[in-house]
Amino acid sequence: MKQNWDLEELIEHFTVIPEEMRLLGNRYGGTRLGFAVLLKVFQYQGRFPKGKQEISKDVIQYIAKQVDVPADLFQAYDWDGRSIKYHRAQIRDYMGFRDSTLTDMEQVKSWLQANILPQELQIDRVRKHVLHYLRKQQIVPPAHDHLERNIKSAIYQYEDRISQSIYSKLSDHSQSKLDTFIRTWSHTEQIEKDQTILSFRELVSDPGRIGLDSLFQEIEKLRTVRDIQLPPNLFYGVSPKMIRTYRQRAVSEDIRELRRHPDPIRYTLLAAFIWCRGREITDNLVELIIEIVHRIGARAERKVEKEFLRDFRKVSGKTNVLFRMAEKAVEQPDGIVRDVLFPVVGEDKLKDIVKEMKRTGPSYKQKVHTVMRSSYGTHYRRMVPALLDILEFQSNNDVHRPVIDAIDLLTQYKLTNQYTYNETDYIPIEGIVKPGWIDTVIDKETNRVNRMNYEICVLQALRDRLRCKEVWVVGADRYRNPEEDLPKDFEQNREKHYEALCKPLEVQTLIHELKQSMNTALEKLNRSVKNNSKVRILSKGNGWISVSPLQAQAEPVNLNLVKAEVMKRWPMTNLLDILKEADLRVHLTDVFQTLGNREILDKETLQRRLILCLYGLGTNTGLKRIAAGEHGESYKDLLYVRRKFIHKENLRQAISKVTNAILDARVTEVWGEGTTACASDSKKFGAWDQNLLTEWHIRYRGRGVMIYWHVEKNSTCIYSQLKSCSSS
Repeated sequence: MKQNWDLEELIEHFTVIPEEMRLLGNRYGGTRLGFAVLLKVFQYQGRFPKGKQEISKDVIQYIAKQVDVPADLFQAYDWDGRSIKYHRAQIRDYMGFRDSTLTDMEQVKSWLQANILPQELQIDRVRKHVLHYLRKQQIVPPAHDHLERNIKSAIYQYEDRISQSIYSKLSDHSQSKLDTFIRTWSHTEQIEKDQTILSFRELVSDPGRIGLDSLFQEIEKLRTVRDIQLPPNLFYGVSPKMIRTYRQRAVSEDIRELRRHPDPIRYTLLAAFIWCRGREITDNLVELIIEIVHRIGARAERKVEKEFLRDFRKVSGKTNVLFRMAEKAVEQPDGIVRDVLFPVVGEDKLKDIVKEMKRTGPSYKQKVHTVMRSSYGTHYRRMVPALLDILEFQSNNDVHRPVIDAIDLLTQYKLTNQYTYNETDYIPIEGIVKPGWIDTVIDKETNRVNRMNYEICVLQALRDRLRCKEVWVVGADRYRNPEEDLPKDFEQNREKHYEALCKPLEVQTLIHELKQSMNTALEKLNRSVKNNSKVRILSKGNGWISVSPLQAQAEPVNLNLVKAEVMKRWPMTNLLDILKEADLRVHLTDVFQTLGNREILDKETLQRRLILCLYGLGTNTGLKRIAAGEHGESYKDLLYVRRKFIHKENLRQAISKVTNAILDARVTEVWGEGTTACASDSKKFGAWDQNLLTEWHIRYRGRGVMIYWHVEKNSTCIYSQLKSCSSS
């Protein structure tokens, strides 16, 4: 139960109605208040509280006023005597609930394994589902420890069944390759003359700087992953969330822990890691294709533009120059050009005229294509056979079928040296070759298609289709089949999914709501723009809106006084103390659940280590320097907590918890009403290669990562995210 309640929530959930007043009977003092609190808390939670400390003081005070008993007397209520047992039985009978039995718990386990565990394995969230289910069945949950044992038992049975199923699908070859992968966890091993098994470090490394070297490295990684030959239906029926959980467990454990697992668990963790990593590497390959094709065109355009700017010097007075040249030529028809014309006109001016007239020859696009062809033919073309061997492109739309046919044609000719295609081949032109490039692709004299120029057009068309998923890649994750984006049970559970998305089932209702929202916003803009001197409607671009920056507001009179008072009360406050205080108030460390199947650390020790890890990571101090402090925690202990408890999903939940607490704590008179308005921007930071997101930044140059911030205007940082340099 949360500790802070506002008046409206208390009235809604904890008001004692007249019928419940009669149930209190002739009880008085602490017994009367204790019974009333038990009753209302049971109605709200569907279970009895574990102890007095679980119940909020706001709730106790609100109920105490209604039953006319001082709130202090609640401490006198006997929480372990016979009276509370009788009170609980009376409340159960009044609410129509009954105690849980062993049969009920077995039914709960079966229900969990069929409905909840395929989508959720975190024990806190599973517990909420179980309590909600028992409440609907009007069953009082068992004691906390008993309930935890049953939930953990259900999770263990479910995971054991899944791991046994995955283990049974793995062939002897796959198991042998996975065992080899464990042996090469930290180093590359040569198996045969031309075959190697890459190490874990190499498999999880980023693609690096955009170029052919990075592309061939990713192809080698993907070949290593595919050589393990995991069955296509290995994880059929297993939710992607669960597969990602297994992947994180494999990454978080060291080699010694992996080897100690029983065969089904060890192979399941390794298979999940290889499965996910294969899809990630495929995505990286597609990203490299997109970036390389873009680079070929962008570099060619920049090179041509530089040449144009360097040579761009218009020669004035060409008519007069021509007249003087003609006059001298007529006077001395037998003379030498250097002796007759150069003294009159000048050699440099004639060279400038020649350059200017040459620029009126081939068009800009033709020059760009010439440079692109040169770059592609001498360097980038060798990537095509390797890509066609390792990637399979598909499309669900017949409109984009020409791209797939063109890729099939490239595959057919990948090992030949022909300059053109055969006349009998089907060569898609529409949808592949842009109108301005037809003359460069098709030879007018022979009517044959130039193979190299056509390949460039195919790669450009493929890039455009991949970016909008009109063409997808087999075995990819982000660039997967768009039909896999929806849950497989979407049609069967349509109402449930639409309710989670907060969208109406009827399309006309959604359209009406969108129109109404847009009309309301436009009417508001129309009313305010007329009287706003900072906004102007321009004639440019058919009515562009120009917004002038607002003037800076004057500094509040009492701001310096507030700052001085803060410094007086909390001088030189340590950031670690602030983080600890935030955890004591918000309980943010409760959301950090272990990736393992059990948790043996006591709550106090885990809380201390989590705070130290979060402080070391958030301030970039590092766990080794944090471990040097006088707190009794070693680097190995902190590293274990970092690997087992701290990952992206947990951090996002903790950020949400802290942000919501900040918004709830604001005084409306000072901060105003809460809004969703925020600004966002990213900044590049240099980072070592050991960081898994370190990449070469194509714009800012150098290796590093991007930190992306979402900041509420003039208030607080809502969210910050570590991203790779290649992400948009």
